[in-house]
Amino acid sequence: MFESLTDKLGSALRNLRGVGQLTEANMAETLQEVRTALLAADVHFKVAREFVERVQTQCVGQEVLKSVTPGQQVVKIINDELVRLLGEGSTSLSAARPLKIMMVGLHGSGKTTSTAKLGKLLKKRGYRPLVAACDIYRPAAIDQLEILAKQEELDFYADRTSQDVTAIGVAALAAASAAACDCIIFDTAGRLQIDADLIEEVKKLRARVQSDEVLLVADGALGQEAVNVAKAFHDALSLTGLILTKMDGDARGGAALSIKSITGVPIKFVGIGEKTADFDTFYPDRLASRILGMGDVVSLVEKAQENIDQKEAERMAEKMRKADFNLEDFLSQMQQVKKLGSMQSIVGMMPGMSGVEVGPDAEKQMARTEAIIHSMTKQERRKPDILNGNRRQRIAKGAGVKIVEVNQLLKQFQQMQKMMKLMQGGGAKKMMRQMEAMRGKGGFPGM
Repeated sequence: MFESLTDKLGSALRNLRGVGQLTEANMAETLQEVRTALLAADVHFKVAREFVERVQTQCVGQEVLKSVTPGQQVVKIINDELVRLLGEGSTSLSAARPLKIMMVGLHGSGKTTSTAKLGKLLKKRGYRPLVAACDIYRPAAIDQLEILAKQEELDFYADRTSQDVTAIGVAALAAASAAACDCIIFDTAGRLQIDADLIEEVKKLRARVQSDEVLLVADGALGQEAVNVAKAFHDALSLTGLILTKMDGDARGGAALSIKSITGVPIKFVGIGEKTADFDTFYPDRLASRILGMGDVVSLVEKAQENIDQKEAERMAEKMRKADFNLEDFLSQMQQVKKLGSMQSIVGMMPGMSGVEVGPDAEKQMARTEAIIHSMTKQERRKPDILNGNRRQRIAKGAGVKIVEVNQLLKQFQQMQKMMKLMQGGGAKKMMRQMEAMRGKGGFPGM
């Protein structure tokens, strides 16, 4: 979502090439572009103005170190200010046990889905969560939460007959205690910040269940309006944190950059997709690095450690080292990579790759490659050399693709095997030439 801001900030900072000292004069144009980039990203105008003023105060008059360029020095200052803007310090939840969390927000912000996502995340951290359906107004809200709870094996409580939200909350606490659950997440109904009756209802619920956390679920696509929503809810409920949803969309990211500064409430989690696994703890320093095009290697490594089987990875590395890598291995490798998230999200975490657009075609190509390999027998995957014309025709029909796509996959796989043999023989220069040749032919599908 921050690609446009990243590009504009990068363009602004390129103006400082060849500058020996940072002065008010040579910083003026760059800082104006930075301010324009922030406003274009839907950052609140007060936040953008104060941000630029702080950067200018720190930059002007600084001697440029010999070991870095002026642009690099300003990037460091901007990075530090972005971290401050996004909310430096701890964004962790209360350590109370049982941990009682209330989810609040506008209609359609993603509260119910976020409730299940948070439950799944806390389950990974050693909690036994119970999700409580306290939305008595939206049709099928209870059913939706129940389905998600079953899917993620979370304890669930609902009372489909009661219209008393406070009573439902108290009963959920009793059910959690009986089931030995040490975390209760209350999914409340969506409401407008100006809806006094519904706000009063959730205030009563909070007072009765004595919640440790009140998390506002805000749509990241709302832009500056998300700030107004957060402020209204905070005034009424004393929020302890925020969850920004739909951060994988094409919104410009202004909410994330404005909300902490205006409300003083920390962002604690971000939703980055529709699946329950697409939910992350919010790290201000990591997001600042991504905005400035420096990637987020720490998050990428954490995802890999969490989702990739280490023994399988070691086995695969050994097979590649021995140049004993077949299509069955390649399929296994693709399935491991898919656990990390979308191709675009993986690329966005790599330093210097923030501006690279993967696009939907890459995901479709990977799906086609998987379909082709799945259409082969186990013997064909292990010994692609036996794939004659008739077998290839059968595979193409089974995968729903043209035979030319099967041929292309097999040809590029052969090139990949040649590279592995070159690696085995230590022919690094030859391998690089082979890689350049593959790049010119479109590369290997799914890589």
